[in-house]
Amino acid sequence: MTDIEQLKVALSHFAQLDEDSFALSLNCWKIKTYKKGDIYNPVGSICRYLGFTMEGYFRAYLINKNGEEVNLFLFPPHQVVVTYKSFIHESPCEFNTVAMTDARAICINLTDLHALYRKSHAWERFGRLMAEKAFDIAVDRAESFIFKSAEQRYLELIDMQPDIIDHIPLYHISSYLGIAGPSLSRIRKRISCK
Repeated sequence: MTDIEQLKVALSHFAQLDEDSFALSLNCWKIKTYKKGDIYNPVGSICRYLGFTMEGYFRAYLINKNGEEVNLFLFPPHQVVVTYKSFIHESPCEFNTVAMTDARAICINLTDLHALYRKSHAWERFGRLMAEKAFDIAVDRAESFIFKSAEQRYLELIDMQPDIIDHIPLYHISSYLGIAGPSLSRIRKRISCK
């Protein structure tokens, strides 16, 4: 299946975009490839693309006052990669988004997306659903730090993305989960003994 065919299937599942609605967007998508460490969107710049990862992993991170990188979001294959606030408001981004592995994404810019919104109610629905999804992700992430233990956060991540351990170093996972490396090792050991 080609990248555009995979995208069509994903959008039909996510936003019920039919064949005709999707066809309106065919000239808008650009395939971009990234090597491990390539920047998708640097801090201080405006995020120009909403991408769907075809393969590979991305991460969004900031550098804290101690000079340490703190992972805010992980973007696995077959998911959206975007600095959403920067993208929709065309404002400078407050963190970096980089490829954690070699990766490929199929991307659309905001101008083309707005044109699709004007042409089609189905694409307007897509925009609303994207906003709702971004909100849910942000709230779920914040609530997980308030209401869940480190072990619960780890188990939830592994449940949602079982292959992540095979592709991302544990120190990135511990940063994302807000768990010190030795604590994550103890959690993993305890779980494996169960």
